[in-house]
Amino acid sequence: MAAGPVGSRQLPFPFAKRHGVLVLGTEDGHARLLVRSGARPQAIAEARRFLGLPLLLYSAAAEEFDARLQETYERESNSTMQMVEGLRDDTDLLQVAQQLPEPSDLMESDDDAPIIRLINAVLTAAVKENASDIHIEPYENRLVIRFRVDGVLREVLQSRRAVAPLVVSRIKVMSKLDIAEKRLPQDGRISLRVAGRAVDVRVSTMPSGHGERVVLRLLDKHAGRIDLNNLGMEPATQTGMDELIHKPHGIILVTGPTGSGKTTTLYAALERINDNTRNIMTVEDPIEYYIDGIGQSQVNTKVEMTFA
Repeated sequence: MAAGPVGSRQLPFPFAKRHGVLVLGTEDGHARLLVRSGARPQAIAEARRFLGLPLLLYSAAAEEFDARLQETYERESNSTMQMVEGLRDDTDLLQVAQQLPEPSDLMESDDDAPIIRLINAVLTAAVKENASDIHIEPYENRLVIRFRVDGVLREVLQSRRAVAPLVVSRIKVMSKLDIAEKRLPQDGRISLRVAGRAVDVRVSTMPSGHGERVVLRLLDKHAGRIDLNNLGMEPATQTGMDELIHKPHGIILVTGPTGSGKTTTLYAALERINDNTRNIMTVEDPIEYYIDGIGQSQVNTKVEMTFA
């Protein structure tokens, strides 16, 4: 890490998380440093050198420290999202991955910029290819990243296994998930702009034998929706569908695997009957696209707002 006065500087996330030291701010020419119980003196000395100021030390138990760490770097992650917006459309995903340091260097590195660049490049490439999902999958000896395009998963990148926990930790920070919880599945979201387009990213993590897997679902709020006439249905099927959605009551089940067009079909049906003569309400999880003139409600299990 390069040394210098703290100002508004924060310690790089990998260093702070691994060594248990967190900058709280400055006071009377001193840097206020929160230290996790059991932190090594060498880490405190390195933080002192990096910040370029004498230290005021504050101790915290591991649970309290992790909570403060997550809160602090959630705010810091806003700059990461701004970096995504600034990426060019011709960002080369493979080139970014090849620029990552070697495994030993990466795990010891206290600069998370290479990981940020990799995540940004992955997001940009996914949006450019109109991918609906990004799968981040750690295996015994490698990290695999796959895109789901038109319902089919396709591998776009393999990298070293050592990269996986750093990528997952950064994504969890961006989506405001608990970075210390690795035993249970978690769900979160990221709102950002990629190449000038507003994109809502739904994040799901799942523990596995080789580390946490992550699925990112990309929801382009302003993507062009398809009219019911252009879904590719057989004429008889489309006629039947049109008749069903105009009935005053009943239930329609739309089923199929991920990426098969269920959501597209339902939104096309809603658009068809949205003629300002009806009060249309939906309950969704998640709301993938907003339709003017329709009341759309988001499921929120934390307050027991469910489909029931």
